[in-house]
Amino acid sequence: MDAVNQVVLVLVPIFDDWESAARLLQDLDRVASAMGRVEVVLIDDGSNEPQPPNFAIGPFAHLRGVKIIHLARNLGHQRALAVGFVWAAQNSDAAYIIVMDGDGEDRPEDILLLLSEAERHGSQEIVFAARSKRLESAWFQFGYHAYRLVHYVLTGVKVRVGNFSVVPTQCLPRLVVTSEIWNHYAASVYRTKIPHVSIPISRGSRYAGRSKMNLVALVLHGLAGMSVFIDILGARLLVLLAGIGAFACLGISAIVAIRLFTPLAIPGWATTATGLLSVILLQTITLMLMFVFVILATRSAATFMPTRDCPQYIREIETR
Repeated sequence: MDAVNQVVLVLVPIFDDWESAARLLQDLDRVASAMGRVEVVLIDDGSNEPQPPNFAIGPFAHLRGVKIIHLARNLGHQRALAVGFVWAAQNSDAAYIIVMDGDGEDRPEDILLLLSEAERHGSQEIVFAARSKRLESAWFQFGYHAYRLVHYVLTGVKVRVGNFSVVPTQCLPRLVVTSEIWNHYAASVYRTKIPHVSIPISRGSRYAGRSKMNLVALVLHGLAGMSVFIDILGARLLVLLAGIGAFACLGISAIVAIRLFTPLAIPGWATTATGLLSVILLQTITLMLMFVFVILATRSAATFMPTRDCPQYIREIETR
């Protein structure tokens, strides 16, 4: 497709940070001429701070238009994105959907790298930015790497990407019927095996203010990512518990055999050790049953359908 004439839609969730969003629009305007006909859709995730009266008025030299989708309530970053994806699938003729944050850490000039990689793959795969350099504190990076390790152990999936990505229009129909995007966009792409690649891109600096992401929010975000793999996570823990239960059974059998058939038994030790292993075995069986029911519930429960349910959260759409 001719890069000059192709339509590129930029999806940006925002919550209260109107100053950063205004600076992002200016930076997008500066690089838009190299991308094609660029439209920006800001998803106002139920902001508490009032929108500035002249926000997104321009003038813009290259942006084709700016829309603001106001949600009826605060849903959270990932769910706001899900609403944006569904709106784009139903209302846009864009060749590519750019997903990025509005705080400056996703740099507009890097969109060109993502678009180039998408075209190199025939516009058939989602292209994510894998963070090659992070600017957060040492404590944050330690926690992030610890989370990645736990995520890999529990799910078997290595995730090094965030939201910053390019979604070719060919991938959008599969994405908007993926119920998992309601909880975590990137993890759902991995979970449902939508074709994807990643390229290393450094994180930029924030435009203004400090991140609203605190420890509790980070933990919730990490759990949301793992929840996409809840059935796999449950099955892995079930196997682990089965191994612990088997070990407890072998231990009890060995203690009984030593007590009855050898002179090695120390008075009182067999009862204590058998009791301890029996408690471990009973707790293991209880947890195994719990995970069995969790796995069965995830397989049979009615799922959230983005194309059906997401539009219900749109309160108003402004065109600038």
